[in-house]
Amino acid sequence: MRGSWRSKLTSSLFVLPYFVCFALFLLYPLASGIVLSFQDYDMLGSREFIGLENYKNIFTPGTLIHDLFVRGLSGTFKFVIYSVPFLVIVGLALALLVNALSTRVQGFYRTIFFMPYAISATVMATIWMRVFDTDTGFLNILLDKMGKTGPHIGWLNDTPWVWIALVFCTIWWTVGFNMIIFINGLNEVPEELYEAARLDGANAWHRLIHITLPSIRSISTVVLIMTIIASFNVFAQPFLMTRGGPGYETTVLLMNIFAVAYGQHQGGAASAMAIVLGLIMMVVSTVIYRLLSGRRG
Repeated sequence: MRGSWRSKLTSSLFVLPYFVCFALFLLYPLASGIVLSFQDYDMLGSREFIGLENYKNIFTPGTLIHDLFVRGLSGTFKFVIYSVPFLVIVGLALALLVNALSTRVQGFYRTIFFMPYAISATVMATIWMRVFDTDTGFLNILLDKMGKTGPHIGWLNDTPWVWIALVFCTIWWTVGFNMIIFINGLNEVPEELYEAARLDGANAWHRLIHITLPSIRSISTVVLIMTIIASFNVFAQPFLMTRGGPGYETTVLLMNIFAVAYGQHQGGAASAMAIVLGLIMMVVSTVIYRLLSGRRG
């Protein structure tokens, strides 16, 4: 009994640092945000409990909070729809490509493809603003050199080019993370399955469809859900590169939450908007998980 008690205490002490950080940086902010969402908090010090008024304003057409929420959510959904398929498919394609290389060079290419993920959002935005600038950007200059005539493409000023630019720079910046997870999943597929398939005459495409993809289904589900959550939380790319333009085309919900909190000093309303966004992400993630895992009910 004494040995069992000491073993449990030792295990608890190992978990304690993580639990403290989890409580300080996740549980406490989450609880504070929920409490704040039921208050009229102007970020300058005054607080007043108003119950569900902030949530009511979000779902009441004609209110400023409703308009900002719907407009931002529309931009966020567009980004999720445009970016998630490419982030998952390109990540898987890079993983298959790297995994097919010899073991001597795999580490090099993993580092090369993952390296952009390690740079800051500001650096990423600066790089791609230089590339996509309408007048002096590298891409338009390159198109001029290739003989393109007519006005320059407004990559960051016109639709649909602005979405192409944002999705492209997001793929460059973050796809390395998905690639690493997919590589780990591919390494767990038994080589004997591929050998048996080759003996049966299966080509590379058949091996991919009937062996690789079913074997990494659980990993693919995790990658998809993580990518959806990350895309719902998009902020840096449109905020730094387009400022939500042209018009409100690329204004995402986190930008409007930021504007409500720090521009209008309505901390309670901003917290309510963030809580609703979190609930939407939970619902979407749960639906995707149940669909891909084959669960019902």
